[in-house]
Amino acid sequence: MAHPGEPHHDDLAGRLNWLRAGVLGANDGIVSTAGLVVGVAGATTDRTAILAAGVAGLVAGSLSMAGGEYVSVSTQRDTEQAALDKERRELRDMPAEEERELAGIYQEQGLSAELAAQVAAELTEKDAFRAHAQAELQIDPDNLTSPWQAAWASLVSFALGALVPVVAITAPPTSWRVWTCVVSVLLGLVATGLVSARLGGGEPRRAVARNVLMGATTMVVTYYIGVLFGVTVG
Repeated sequence: MAHPGEPHHDDLAGRLNWLRAGVLGANDGIVSTAGLVVGVAGATTDRTAILAAGVAGLVAGSLSMAGGEYVSVSTQRDTEQAALDKERRELRDMPAEEERELAGIYQEQGLSAELAAQVAAELTEKDAFRAHAQAELQIDPDNLTSPWQAAWASLVSFALGALVPVVAITAPPTSWRVWTCVVSVLLGLVATGLVSARLGGGEPRRAVARNVLMGATTMVVTYYIGVLFGVTVG
């Protein structure tokens, strides 16, 4: 029986797929675009140049993240599908051996030999393919990872995350740009850290600290690279 607030496999797998792609996309959008625009702002005060760099980074990063997620998750899905196809063939060609294998799996998990054999027989009679997919492969055949879901989640979340530093560094007056961007980015990373911890059931302080440290380090490094480049060119 399910307990309130306790995650279960059926909806957890889909939620984690969205969470991984979405949080990764938002974090990468915020941090990489912030690093880009802060670096350019360190080299020049030209608002058009900074905005052009930010928008280019937003578009390129969104498409890159979406494409990367699609390829990665498609490969994972192909691997899962190949394993399921192999299992179908084995169940068709040697059902008795497969039932004994299933019983062995449950026996290794702590059931007695008699009970394991009974469980395997009943599950095989009900749905042999599903029983083997879940026990042997740890795959839910009706809930395979979705490459399109991951790609769209990454594209949208990266774009939304990237908007934070782009707007923050181009909207204010010149003297406020970098600090406004820094504060906005760090607040954005606090928010994504809290969301990821909340949805994933993790420790909020650790997630926030990880995000903030990563973002702050990126902006400091790229800003001074921009300053150095601006001085050298000038």
